[in-house]
Amino acid sequence: MSINDIQDEIISEFSDFEDWMDRYALLIDLGNELESLPEELHTEQNIIDGCQSKVWIDAQLEDGEIVFRGDSDAILVKGIVALLIKVLSGHTPKEIQEAELYFIDEIGLKEHLSPTRSNGLVAMLKQMRLYAIAYQAKA
Repeated sequence: MSINDIQDEIISEFSDFEDWMDRYALLIDLGNELESLPEELHTEQNIIDGCQSKVWIDAQLEDGEIVFRGDSDAILVKGIVALLIKVLSGHTPKEIQEAELYFIDEIGLKEHLSPTRSNGLVAMLKQMRLYAIAYQAKA
């Protein structure tokens, strides 16, 4: 499934809910479903600077595709991490670098986050793209 197909699926899922309290509940559910990152990966190397909460994102290249794993100490933020992983994990570094992540605006996520959480979202995306650039450079 392409990055755009996944984004369209997320937009459809979120459009089922008019109320942002329901959308927050969906984010929390996504966070609860995200497999926890093993403690040994809760490292300074994997921590995302710029987030209000603690967020860790790990990336491994497997068969030419980047597999992301992540975690957060805040349940709503863990849901955001889960969304980003759902969209970007399992794709090539080139696909990740070239992806236009329109789902964030389409579901209204950025405008319904506090400024510090919104900054954290940008920091998470930046780090995931940096992993893609690094793996592309190694290839």
